[in-house]
Order: sequence, then structure tokens, then C-alpha cells
Amino acid sequence: MTTTAQTTTTRTGVPADNAPTRPDGGSRLGWAIADTFTVVRRNLIVYTRIPEFLFFSTVQPIMFVLLFRYVFGGAIRAPGGGPYVDYLMAGIFVQSVAFGSISTAVGLAEDLQKGLLERFRALPMARSAVLTGRTTADLCRNIFVVGVITGVGYLVGFRIGAGVPAFLAGVLMILLFAYAMSWGFAVIGLSAPNSETAQVMAFPILFPLVFASPAFVGVNTLPGWLRAFATHQPIGVVITATRALMEGGPTATPVLQALLWCAGLLIVFAPLAVRQYRRRA
Repeated sequence: MTTTAQTTTTRTGVPADNAPTRPDGGSRLGWAIADTFTVVRRNLIVYTRIPEFLFFSTVQPIMFVLLFRYVFGGAIRAPGGGPYVDYLMAGIFVQSVAFGSISTAVGLAEDLQKGLLERFRALPMARSAVLTGRTTADLCRNIFVVGVITGVGYLVGFRIGAGVPAFLAGVLMILLFAYAMSWGFAVIGLSAPNSETAQVMAFPILFPLVFASPAFVGVNTLPGWLRAFATHQPIGVVITATRALMEGGPTATPVLQALLWCAGLLIVFAPLAVRQYRRRA
């Protein structure tokens, strides 16, 4: 007679897609959550064992803060007046998590190259845990980066203009966008033959989105066609929403647009990443 444990797993030990419970009697949702936290822990341990990775993840945004605050800041005027450093920081926050999301592509490509993803598929674990765990671990790293940049910003004169609750709402917006971007770069990482190629593939996509945006200067000085692109592309929309939350001003429209972009990125790229993972692993 076939036992319950046998009916919930395949011959390779991988949980069947229609299995209602795990072998020890737990629910599929509980199994997936537990496996996701295991993968998150594994990736966070990797980060702690490579301190250079966290170091360079924070050095780049710190350099941008110092460069634009003290080198270019005297020549740039914030649209609408006010200290340029307060205008600058919203762009630095979004730029930092956007570039940091490339690590999702690099990490998945490296795991794929080493054969780790194939080993994960051979284990009795939820298939969703690998990608969800990777993107969640990268979200944790982005939380650390945002905290460091906030401290550096305060040291160079950045001040919260709309109050702590609005600032925290802006941080949540940034992190939601970072998580959505990670799923997009997961598709790139699972499509690349190695980590170096994944980075090369990701950078040309992200570079124009960051610098053709209101991250460092107002869009009013740009040509009309470029102004339209900078205003409506996802990074530009999220920067505008974050700046409105942190500095004050009308927030309903920019925040709604930013949330729609985040939802759209997740809806499009999460299924694509899962599909690519099933094909490659």
C-alpha cells in the first residue's frame, strides 16, 4: 500500500506540484515558507563570509553622495529651491537599490554555473523557495545599504522634511521597488551563462534608466523627448514618489504611479523568472 509520504513526493524526492502536504504532515505553504527562510539564511551567511561584497555595495552610493554633495552640489540648484542635498538623497536611495539589485542576477548566474540550482531541485524542498529566498536575501542587503546611506546623508546635511512617518513610507517604497527589480534581474541571471555575463547584460539596461531620470537634476532642463522618458520610466517615477514622501508635497499621484510600476514589474518578471528557473535548473 502506498504511504502518505510517498504520495507527496516524486521519485527524486522533489515535492509534487499537487501534493497537499509535506512528508511530515505540514502544509505546502508552511513548507515553502520554511524552505524560503533556509535559502535566505544561506545567502545571508554567504554575504557575511564575503565582507568585501557588503563593503563595495555601500562604497559606491557613499561616493555618489560625497561627489554630488561637495563637487557638483555648488553648481546644481534643486528645482523649487531648498537644499540640494535634500533633493539629492531620494535619487541616491533609489539609484543604490537599483544597482544593488544586479546582485540577484550575478548570484543566480553564479549558483547556476556551479550547479547549485540543480542540487536544490534534487532536494525535497519547495521550488519557489530558491528564487524567493534569493530575492528576499537581497532585500535584506538593501535594507542595510539604505541604513548606511541614511547615516551618511545626515552627516553631510540631509534632513527629513516631511517627518519620520513620511520618511519611513519613502523607505518602504524604495524597498518594494528594489524587490520588484530583483525579480527582473533574476530573469537575466537565469538566462546568462555565467556571473560576468549577467553583470554585463544588466548594466546597459539599468544605466540609462538611472541617469536619464530626476535622480540628480530636475527634468525641466532636458529635451522634450528625453524629459518624457525620464518622467515616466520606472526609476524616474519611483524617485519622484520617494522625494514627495521625504521632502513633502503632493504624494497621491506619484505614489500611485510608483506602486503600479512595482506591481507591474512583479506581475511580469516573477512568472518569467520561475519559468526560466524550471528550464535552466
